[in-house]
Amino acid sequence: MNIAPNILNAVNEWLTPTFDQETQAAVKELMTTSPKELEESFYKNLEFGTGGMRGVMGVGNNRINKYTLGKNTQGLSDYLHKVFPNQPLKVVIAYDCRHNSNTLAKVVADVFSANGIQVYLFSDLRPTPELSFALKYLGCQCGIVLTASHNPPEYNGYKVYWEDGGQIVPPQDGEIINVIENLDYDKIKFNANESLIQYIDTDIDKAFIKSSIENASFNTAAEAKDNLHIVFTSLHGTSIKSIPDVLSQAGYKNVHIVPEQAVPDGDFPTVKSPNPEEPEALTMALALADKTNSDIVVGTDPDCDRLGVAVRNNDGKMILLNGNQTMILMTSFLLKQWKKAGKINGKQFVGSTIVSTPMMMELATSYGVECKVGLTGFKWIAKMIKDFPELQFIGGGEESFGFMVGDAVRDKDAVAATLLICEVAAQAKAAGSSVYKELLQLYVENGFYKEFLVSLTKKGMEGLQEINQMMIDLRENPLKEINGQRVIMVEDYQSSTALNLLTNEVSEMDIPKSNVLIYYTEDGSKICARPSGTEPKIKFYISVNAELESVLDFDAAESFLDGKIQNIIADMQLK
Repeated sequence: MNIAPNILNAVNEWLTPTFDQETQAAVKELMTTSPKELEESFYKNLEFGTGGMRGVMGVGNNRINKYTLGKNTQGLSDYLHKVFPNQPLKVVIAYDCRHNSNTLAKVVADVFSANGIQVYLFSDLRPTPELSFALKYLGCQCGIVLTASHNPPEYNGYKVYWEDGGQIVPPQDGEIINVIENLDYDKIKFNANESLIQYIDTDIDKAFIKSSIENASFNTAAEAKDNLHIVFTSLHGTSIKSIPDVLSQAGYKNVHIVPEQAVPDGDFPTVKSPNPEEPEALTMALALADKTNSDIVVGTDPDCDRLGVAVRNNDGKMILLNGNQTMILMTSFLLKQWKKAGKINGKQFVGSTIVSTPMMMELATSYGVECKVGLTGFKWIAKMIKDFPELQFIGGGEESFGFMVGDAVRDKDAVAATLLICEVAAQAKAAGSSVYKELLQLYVENGFYKEFLVSLTKKGMEGLQEINQMMIDLRENPLKEINGQRVIMVEDYQSSTALNLLTNEVSEMDIPKSNVLIYYTEDGSKICARPSGTEPKIKFYISVNAELESVLDFDAAESFLDGKIQNIIADMQLK
């Protein structure tokens, strides 16, 4: 077997006594039976992306295991002692329903405690937003959640949160990564100080649920709540721990839970993927909605930070809204409520991301509120709250089905967002309208923006090279025309520059660097190319728009925009 020197060096390290016998045996097994898997397991170190560290579980430095997470945690412990000298250190740890999440969470707790750090460890699985809440509630400097969101069952992950409740961002993430990368595996302290590990559960749950209801309730009449019929599915994930209680305590009585998907299960046996962005994941929920004649369906991903929403269209048929649509609906509702309460005075903002719908800007402007736009990932929206303490954060979201209501939680939060979309639905129905009708009216008032995501999966070392080459080609040989429309602007977030192709002027962009390119065409279309930070994918986010004079013109306008999207896909050969 011909193994590259860098891979062989990594493999040999894992065959030393630093690693336990079980791990060494697993490495030897790969060497004899699965040389390709051996390469994949050792050819690089797992990296922190937009959603932290995420990967396949197994042995090797490119896998999630007790040693890679132990090394993360040891490095993080060293960093905490350095930046908070002579202070009592506290961390909180949560985990989801995935295989090994509970045992890996205990390993992480052990390492922190072995470094003299007080650990609050949830006694059972919990939603990711509850971790963000608990971090601030308990006054911790750091938080960890073990999750791989909606990835396949063989994945797990490690997300790091800081004292403001948000995920780590530059330059701090780079500093932490630098400490971790310069750490040897034999420096990991695995021997726990059990006296520093405290298990937490119901007290935090009660505070989190109370906070969620306070943030996402807007004086909806009891009768309106009684008239709304909701179907909810946790897709075998953690939201079953919070959302039914939140809806019940907020006064929603008619909640139908999909029973087959209510039991947490890391194999996600009833779905191909536990991702509420995909219609297939909500098949059982939609069937239950028709059986119970419900008004709205809400499904959440395994760690309960994203939500998928389906509502009835004007023909009474259930349709799945995309993340941009739910974001627009919830943001509009929040702005309307804040305006009604006389709370908008120019010192508020909403947040979004560069790959999300430009309609957020139009909507915010119509209320005289600033819309701040950051890089992909909710850590950037959380950073906005920290960077602008003089401004009030109303809410915000991104196209990938995440939303945040207020600032009690500093990450996308499907618990509060589920209650909020139910408030939208209940008030709309009570007024003789519907969520769908409200959406169409927003298109009339702000312009009809339609988005589409093309996601190309490229696995392994070869896939990574292919993705890199696609970005190099788009960057070094920018397209001059897309679908017969001139490209008028190219924004390169890696160089922080914007090139005006009409004047050839280059301007600087004041935003952190990221491997993202955005093309703008003269008809207002926007095409964004971005390699995923957590999955072996390159994503193309397409946004097109048209004026909508009347809701009666919706079908014709949608057909026109759908055609434009398909033409862009064909022209850019994104198949």
